[in-house]
Amino acid sequence: MNEKCEAEDSPNRDSQQIVSDDDEIDYSSKPEFYDPKVDEKEELWARKQRGGRTSDAVLSCPACFTTLCLDCQRHEKYVTQYRAMFVVNCRINDEEVSQPGSNRKRNRRGSRTEADSTAQTFKRVCCSVCSTDVGVIDEEEVYHFFNAIPSEA
Repeated sequence: MNEKCEAEDSPNRDSQQIVSDDDEIDYSSKPEFYDPKVDEKEELWARKQRGGRTSDAVLSCPACFTTLCLDCQRHEKYVTQYRAMFVVNCRINDEEVSQPGSNRKRNRRGSRTEADSTAQTFKRVCCSVCSTDVGVIDEEEVYHFFNAIPSEA
């Protein structure tokens, strides 16, 4: 049985010919989908979308890498969180509403008292392509991203 396998793999067989990948590539013509100026074109498009504003990052979905936001601000305290007003490829989940934290503050003696302000209501925001949760939107329609991949703006 081993003799049969060795005979099939022998380099002397005329029916099999090994060809390297370089031999199959035709370098005389330019690649069909190559554009040497694509980076400059995309940078101009992003500037036009921002309307002259600068951004701290471009945010992408962590699951499918779809662009979520071109113009955002990094959170002052939590450096992995961002906020934005203009987003793309995001869907608001109206059914699920959450109110983070308690609406109470501690007084000087350490006992809890009711805060003057009302608790803010948030709705979940997910990627419109793959439905991954990427953040929340508040009552003032500001998006808060806490599950997104930032890249250089």
